[in-house]
Amino acid sequence: MAEWYKVKAKVISQKGHCAAGHKVGDEYLIGDTTPSGMCAWAFYTLFPFVSGLQSGGSFPWETDKDATTVACPDGANPVTFELRRVR
Repeated sequence: MAEWYKVKAKVISQKGHCAAGHKVGDEYLIGDTTPSGMCAWAFYTLFPFVSGLQSGGSFPWETDKDATTVACPDGANPVTFELRRVR
């Protein structure tokens, strides 16, 4: 059976006004449940990337195989998250 990981989502940038109140430095640990306090729209956007990291995958455009960055879908008030596999 393949190893399964948790993923830490950390807000690394926030521009404009985030309606969910996310701010730089906020962290969420994502395991097998939706993290409390995370905007649903951000979670929906992060989920495919989180799933990849949880199952041991990586992204060819990233230099760190354990991490990637993803922005929420609000183009006028973007919140950017760093997703990092927790070993």
